[in-house]
Amino acid sequence: MIKSNIKNFLLPFSICLLLAISLYPDTTLNLEAYSTEGLELNYNISEDLAMLPKETSVKYNMFTPHLGKSFDGFKEALAFKESRGNYFTVNTLGYLGKYQFGEETLKLLGIYTPNQFLYNPELQEKAFVANAERNKWVLRKDIKRFEGKFIGGIEITESGILAAAHLAGPGSVKKYLRSYGGTNSSDAYGATVKTYMKRFSGYDTSMITPDKKARVTL
Repeated sequence: MIKSNIKNFLLPFSICLLLAISLYPDTTLNLEAYSTEGLELNYNISEDLAMLPKETSVKYNMFTPHLGKSFDGFKEALAFKESRGNYFTVNTLGYLGKYQFGEETLKLLGIYTPNQFLYNPELQEKAFVANAERNKWVLRKDIKRFEGKFIGGIEITESGILAAAHLAGPGSVKKYLRSYGGTNSSDAYGATVKTYMKRFSGYDTSMITPDKKARVTL
């Protein structure tokens, strides 16, 4: 598109220039008299930016949305830790999908067909929210009691609690908080309640509504 417009502009410009030189050989050409003002050049900004060196785009974060401490940021950060954000992966212990759900947890959320779950990203996203709602209800008193306090040098936040509950279950989080860090459960790969409390602290999870009977529906 850009090359075509430039050609359409250059051809009549060149003809006019040659005529001016031939008719007025002693006249000095004033380049300031020529302008692209008013011309429809139709620049495609995304294509122009794509031609920048890779290091430039990385430096200025042009193509990666910055989710920060939003709820979407929380989900994506946790998903990256669990599965590198892969909806269709199954780990060596049989945990499924982007957020690595176990079959028993899925049953609590009303999902009884793991294979269907694995190949349905929409279902996985809804399961994540429903599980967070359920965990927030189970841990509602502990969130109120411990949020803002420090345990083992780590500030306790709601998002850290919910992330740890996703890892080890709300019961393990209760034990960690009520023992002031004395009981620090871990999964089979060595990730602990404490590490998740720290790694996922400070995100905005206020949109999660505590729900004892949270279920997934499509």
